[in-house]
Amino acid sequence: MLPAPKLTGEMSLEEAIKKRRSRRSFRDVSLRMDQLSQILWAAQGITERFKRAAPSAGATYPLDLYIVAGKIEGLETGVYHYDPSDHSISLHAEGDLRTDLARACVAQGFIADAPVSMVITAEYERTMQRYEERGIRYVHIEAGHVGQNIYLQAEALGLGTVAIGAFYDDEVAKLLHLPEEHQPLYVMPVGYVMR
Repeated sequence: MLPAPKLTGEMSLEEAIKKRRSRRSFRDVSLRMDQLSQILWAAQGITERFKRAAPSAGATYPLDLYIVAGKIEGLETGVYHYDPSDHSISLHAEGDLRTDLARACVAQGFIADAPVSMVITAEYERTMQRYEERGIRYVHIEAGHVGQNIYLQAEALGLGTVAIGAFYDDEVAKLLHLPEEHQPLYVMPVGYVMR
């Protein structure tokens, strides 16, 4: 179980939007579990019965979040899967895979420096069952909503992130031991930024 998310913060939404930038330089500082919890909740957390923090076409919720954890206080390194239903994570694969993930992301080395990376994956069939081919577009729109929520929550926590779309899909899927139906869409390293 993750710490309960906060429903109020110190930074206004307007200030987070104004300050939001893509950050690619991370300090060698661990994140706390409450920070990880808050980011996951902002991305896909339950906000009320059957509703999540990001909108989803027909409430089909095709996205899954995986966390490549390297430096989180009180959490072993590894790949974790986020379960919004009870706001928890479960170990999916062991080991510090940040350097390997950076290699799979076209050798973008700064990814290895971040204490954690969020990997947004899609199971297209969840949405396509209802919307057929149009569902593909809806899945991508939803991934954008989730990515922006991660950006804004990171900024509000005094952290930084960047949305990475340049990666070898098959390598990321193999490295993270993703189920075959979970296709990686975004990699978002998160951490304290160099100022």
